[in-house]
Amino acid sequence: MATVLITGSAGFMGSHLAEAMLSIGHRVVGLDNFDPYYDRQIKMHNSAAVLESDAFTLIEGDIRDAEVVNRLFADAGPDWVLHWAAKAGVRPSLQAPAEYAAVNVEGTANILEAARSHMPVKVIFASSSSVYGVNNPLPFREDADVSRPISPYAATKVASEALCHAFHHLYHLPVMCLRLFTVYGPRQRPDLAINKFVRLMSEGRPIPLYGDGSTTRDYTYIDDVVAAVMRAVELDFEFEIVNIGSNRPIRLNGLVTALEQAMGVEAGIEYLPQQAGDVPHTLADIGRARQLLDWEPKVSLQEGLNNFLDWMAKQSNSSVAEGAR
Repeated sequence: MATVLITGSAGFMGSHLAEAMLSIGHRVVGLDNFDPYYDRQIKMHNSAAVLESDAFTLIEGDIRDAEVVNRLFADAGPDWVLHWAAKAGVRPSLQAPAEYAAVNVEGTANILEAARSHMPVKVIFASSSSVYGVNNPLPFREDADVSRPISPYAATKVASEALCHAFHHLYHLPVMCLRLFTVYGPRQRPDLAINKFVRLMSEGRPIPLYGDGSTTRDYTYIDDVVAAVMRAVELDFEFEIVNIGSNRPIRLNGLVTALEQAMGVEAGIEYLPQQAGDVPHTLADIGRARQLLDWEPKVSLQEGLNNFLDWMAKQSNSSVAEGAR
């Protein structure tokens, strides 16, 4: 049995990772600061199942607090760290770039320094497809130039990857950076497109569409992301950067059509100007993930949307759903 520290454990992806690690017999320590970006009750609901396990411990704390982080490493003695805690979202980062830098870069430095001080420990870091910006050819490969991010959020992920490499180079800390491509599924954050669109369409309200609907995204289902992480933690690695995406991009207006078909309703659309900082097209080259992790995405967009809609239906009469509005 290993001890796994998961930062951001009460969030969308973190809570799924915690459940997965517990399911294969590991002890899990979760760290989350319950950032008010969205309702605390939603995160508590995310964590409901793992909180029932004697093998799970939840610590409320902030990765910006080096003392809290160091004490947590000393007490927990993790074998693996899944570093998912971050200020999330491209568009909000335009309004608070300094806060994003403090949480995402300074916080990551604190996690890496604590890991270095408590080796041996392996770190898996949640990076983002946003690092590729607008100048790289599709599909995005891990060896592409990421020196020109176009949002503060993306810049913090580029900087964090650089820190990960520095700690590996200087201290031989094993680190794998997973560049995640538009993850969706049950518990997805309420501000993200699929969650927001489903709620608005269910209420007969128009959905906001930025641009003309021609932008494309490589949507990746949460179970496929969890499967990639499960493969990664079992590997011996030094420093790696790996794309995790579906390799099946879809236009924004195609996503709306898929939701209309799955829900049996017609969407009203409010067209808005293209948002600054958004990468217009994403597509993952997943050859590295196939080679290194022996991983392949399994869940189609239609299957994933149906799973998400089933989950949303179960939430529709709960106070958690109200907190997402």
